[in-house]
Amino acid sequence: MKDWPWYYFILIAVLILVFFYILYYKPKSNELNSLIKNRDRTEKEVIQLRSKNKQLNKIEAQVQQMDITLKDLETVIPSKKETSDILTRTQQLAYDSNLDIKKYTPKGEVLKEFYSDWPIEIEVQGNYHNLGKFFARLSNFARLFTVENFTIKNLKPQTANTTISAKFTTQTYILREASAEPKPKSKRRRR
Repeated sequence: MKDWPWYYFILIAVLILVFFYILYYKPKSNELNSLIKNRDRTEKEVIQLRSKNKQLNKIEAQVQQMDITLKDLETVIPSKKETSDILTRTQQLAYDSNLDIKKYTPKGEVLKEFYSDWPIEIEVQGNYHNLGKFFARLSNFARLFTVENFTIKNLKPQTANTTISAKFTTQTYILREASAEPKPKSKRRRR
């Protein structure tokens, strides 16, 4: 080996470097590149998941807000029919407004997609000013009411507190539950 020319030593050094590169460096470099790609992919997934988590938090906050709004709206449009409560309160509103209820006729519910209309025919006697107070108080009622088919007639004979007769239909609303829909009955044979 001492007699070899100097370029053999360089050739042996280059061969050792080539074997080192092929057998050790290149596989480790490929493995490192693969790990870097995996890390980048994982970081992108983490960023996407954080973004989705923020969106989920926003949606959860919106759902909570909508639940609060729904509870508030259930006082305006409750999910059950409160016949005696409405009768008592409308009679009290009429009494407080110095009106006499001559007719109070609840009608059947009219089913809609998400709610039911519940019309109530009412006939009262009093004066025009007191009728206005009654409608103002009815509009401030916790439940939602609409007034339809409104007619006013002069009374004969009139007194100081009774000059008109009014007929109208108030409508209140009832929220329909999804489970409240009638289910078809199954036909079973008796044995």
